[in-house]
Amino acid sequence: MDQLTQELGSVVTEGRHAIHCLAVIGHIEGHQLLSSQTKTTKYEHVLPMLASIEESPDIDGLLILLNTAGGDVEAGLAIAELIAGMKKPTVSLVLGGGHSIGVPLAVAAKKCFIAPTASMTLHPVRMNGTVLGVPQILAYFQRIQDSIVDFITANSRVSAETLRVLMQRNGQLMGEAGSVVYGPEAVELGLCDSLGSLCDALECLHRMIDQTRGGEPS
Repeated sequence: MDQLTQELGSVVTEGRHAIHCLAVIGHIEGHQLLSSQTKTTKYEHVLPMLASIEESPDIDGLLILLNTAGGDVEAGLAIAELIAGMKKPTVSLVLGGGHSIGVPLAVAAKKCFIAPTASMTLHPVRMNGTVLGVPQILAYFQRIQDSIVDFITANSRVSAETLRVLMQRNGQLMGEAGSVVYGPEAVELGLCDSLGSLCDALECLHRMIDQTRGGEPS
């Protein structure tokens, strides 16, 4: 296992096309370091990596494998915005879970697949620790939540109204509002484009690369 794969969960395939495979796992780590016992995806690693992938003449496309519990909202949105702004073909595959801020990361790709058994959790913005009960904090939370809703609806087929209903639903998550949707429902709602597995996501990415080159499939 080379250093890139071991430290960043990232590898470049050398098959039909050169595809950079990025694994987004565990918690999205933001400005604060998490416990060494917690698996994390560090945004300070991923952001420059995405810029390098976009500029590299040796990389044809990006495959994002997601199994994340969520994490830092601003860091997750930063990564999602970069993925959404890439010109190179991008495909995401949700495996296990694409929870919380993992939802924007999943829909940021040009095509989003989800495994039938995978799930996505949608809930209002929340914060751990002490929070001042002042109007400014509540307004900040609302702005962040609006940003998340706007991003998801701009990069998927789900409506803002449906998304807000799912985020505020009671009874599914213990002690808080929110919803858990599994693969088939995620596709039906328009969060993801299709059910699929690794071979489906790779085949889609290969077709997208061929189309960008304007030629016949290789």
